[in-house]
Amino acid sequence: MNATTNRFVSSAALALALGSVLAMAATPASAADEAKEKCFGVSMKAKNDCAAGAGTTCAGTSKMDYQGNSWKYVPAGTCEQIKSPTSPTGMGQKVAFQEKM
Repeated sequence: MNATTNRFVSSAALALALGSVLAMAATPASAADEAKEKCFGVSMKAKNDCAAGAGTTCAGTSKMDYQGNSWKYVPAGTCEQIKSPTSPTGMGQKVAFQEKM
């Protein structure tokens, strides 16, 4: 290939990549949210996603592993299949709970 052909191929590849990025950015947040659910009691200390309850303010503020009032986004339908040693059932919960010790 010559220099002109290389530039054309590079420009086409760039345009294709940019189109993909723009298409992903245009995807409604609700579609992404529907694929995930909040799961309480499965995050590690300081690794929660947000709104961890009393004593915490937002993402990364949980004080302990498997804190019952902190949550992490997980794939929809998997929360209650994730182990949580502090949960009353031993698995993640869809609502906040008081940890068992």
